[in-house]
Amino acid sequence: MKYKAIVHIMPREEILDPQGKATLLGLGNLGFKQFDNVRIGKRIELEVQAANEAEANQLIENASKKLLANPIIETYQFELTTC
Repeated sequence: MKYKAIVHIMPREEILDPQGKATLLGLGNLGFKQFDNVRIGKRIELEVQAANEAEANQLIENASKKLLANPIIETYQFELTTC
């Protein structure tokens, strides 16, 4: 069966996010003073062939731990749906 996974990766809260900080400053410079604590992350979409949902979950979990996210400085979560 084919599944689609959307993996959301964000810097850990305790890690400085220079891209988010620069975006917050840019928003302020454009007059958007209402925003605070901007954090920038990644969204990755994958399709995976697996025998069942449990296997698909395990494959995406392993891929996220080993390649897609750096668990030292990032957190991740994913959504899985059938195609």
